[in-house]
Amino acid sequence: MSFDEIIDRRGSHCVKWDMMEKLYGVPETDGIAMWVADMDFRPPEVIQDALRSLIDHGIYGYFGDDTKYKAAIAWWMDQRHGWHVEPDWIFTTHGLVNGTAMCVDAFSQPKDGIVLMTPVYHAFAKVINAAGREVIECEMALEDGRYVLDIAAWDAQMKGHETMLILCSPHNPGGRVWTRAELQDLADFAKRHDLILVSDEIHHDLVFPGHRHIPMSTVDPSITDRLVMMTATTKTFNIAGSHSGNVIIEDPDLRARFGARMAALGLSPNSFGLFMATAAYSPEGAAWVDDLVAYLDQNRKAFDAGVNAIPGLRSMALEATYLAWVDFSGTGMEMADFTKRVEQDARIAVNHGPTFGKGGESFLRFNIATPRARVDEAVERLAKAFDDLQ
Repeated sequence: MSFDEIIDRRGSHCVKWDMMEKLYGVPETDGIAMWVADMDFRPPEVIQDALRSLIDHGIYGYFGDDTKYKAAIAWWMDQRHGWHVEPDWIFTTHGLVNGTAMCVDAFSQPKDGIVLMTPVYHAFAKVINAAGREVIECEMALEDGRYVLDIAAWDAQMKGHETMLILCSPHNPGGRVWTRAELQDLADFAKRHDLILVSDEIHHDLVFPGHRHIPMSTVDPSITDRLVMMTATTKTFNIAGSHSGNVIIEDPDLRARFGARMAALGLSPNSFGLFMATAAYSPEGAAWVDDLVAYLDQNRKAFDAGVNAIPGLRSMALEATYLAWVDFSGTGMEMADFTKRVEQDARIAVNHGPTFGKGGESFLRFNIATPRARVDEAVERLAKAFDDLQ
């Protein structure tokens, strides 16, 4: 397939394209949707073939015998990430927002503090607040234009009612790939404050050359009794609509607690998601991901070069993900002013930085997982919208 193909997603019940005018005032006719984190590319043919086989059969009943599905997950984690996963460690949730919510439900109580390293994926705070828990925002430090941990400051913040830390690895929206030393620091932090550590690793396949994702499960065996891993095919293969994700728990006691809540809520997976994931985690899927990352790497370079040439704008160097995090503080503008220029003048729908928590106030997030021509067009529009600064 060609990642350069322009696929018109308007009118397809696509939230990214069909809702941008209602939510952001960006016109449907010529706006560019760069907010919701899905890609404007078709998934690999191996997934399409799996769905065609289902359609040709024509009966869509309950899914049985998940042996091949779980074996595919275990194979992928071993081959792509050097991480051994046993099939009986795997729970399937309705995506990883649901997985996060299930962890909050299973492993914390109302009014408990849940620690987030902000700015971070906005859905975490949403489910924590909805569950009646308290969001504890531990703001990351910015050093030389990249995020780093500020463990000493976070230690001082803890009040004793915190019971969970949710880690985003690789980080969204900053695109950091955490080093082994940094992950060990986080493991030590979790042990020191007796926190369940939930590691959301949904972007782990989308890592750029020069960096390597390290699964938290491989860092420190002593945290197994407090560690919950979360992965999914959905970001990697652009099948978010399948709403499937995996919560992987090695510790039997944690696994029993999580399984009890799954059973109590009557949760079971969508069969389409299981068929798609089984097909995706294959040699054919792996080859497609390699091509995808190479393409995204070039998008990243083109976007960064164009944006960083605009005085006052700075795109954080991505180590992973397809979500560019652009700092507008150098413009000297208030958020309302630079956001207006992006959305009304450049006609680009983006995520607003403050929704990601403390530290996001001067930022906007741009999704660059779209054909190169759109990335180039977006850069040209941004340059024009801020041309008075040049």
